[in-house]
Amino acid sequence: MLTRTLAAALFAGLVAGALITPIQQMKLVPLILAAEVYEEGGAPAHDAHHDAHAAALGLVSPAHAHSSGEHAPSGDEKEGATTLVASRAGGSLLANLVLGCGFALVLAAASLALNRPITLRNGALWGLAGFGVLTLAPALGLPPELPAMPAADLAARQLWWLGTVAASAAGLALLVLRASPAARLGGLALLVAPHLVPAPHPADLASPIPPTLAAEFAVASLSVSALFFVLIGLVAGLAFDRLARMGTRAA
Repeated sequence: MLTRTLAAALFAGLVAGALITPIQQMKLVPLILAAEVYEEGGAPAHDAHHDAHAAALGLVSPAHAHSSGEHAPSGDEKEGATTLVASRAGGSLLANLVLGCGFALVLAAASLALNRPITLRNGALWGLAGFGVLTLAPALGLPPELPAMPAADLAARQLWWLGTVAASAAGLALLVLRASPAARLGGLALLVAPHLVPAPHPADLASPIPPTLAAEFAVASLSVSALFFVLIGLVAGLAFDRLARMGTRAA
């Protein structure tokens, strides 16, 4: 049974990772490419998002996405841009497959530990719970960052992230799974507690990235992440329902 549960979780992660990749390419990659232009010291003369979309499609290379137009890309440059975009897309797909499997295994472990099965009916709720604990709660202190944005010490950020995730998971479990007022009050306290400790940030917040681009990326990143977790929960629920039916027929 444990083997089948692991297989179902891995299946859910692989499917969700494959489904979210094209959405990520459409919504996030153009913003990242636009930020890389600022990181390289570019001074866009026209719409950054138009050129970023073009770069993502392989029409121009990211390094020339905001050129003055005096130099037309050669065949080699176009081929190099296409190769770069394809390489990034392949890397994103692989990363999403790995992350999807990891997140699905976390949800499956939580389901087994709490003795609350994941089904197709509640799969989206499980996914949203995972998103809230692993992404949304930490993002309140450490929002998603684009290239060239300042960041504090990595170890300090990781420690704050781990503490926030642990407290948020415990708080959500108490809030949802316990009916007593004391437990729910404790759950609320755990959800709030990490944010009473300021997340680590660098002393110098200067960045070449426009605030509007950073804000757009943060919103898009969180939206894509929420959809990713919902897909994991739904596919996991579908897979676990199938396992339950197989177990019933076998009995």
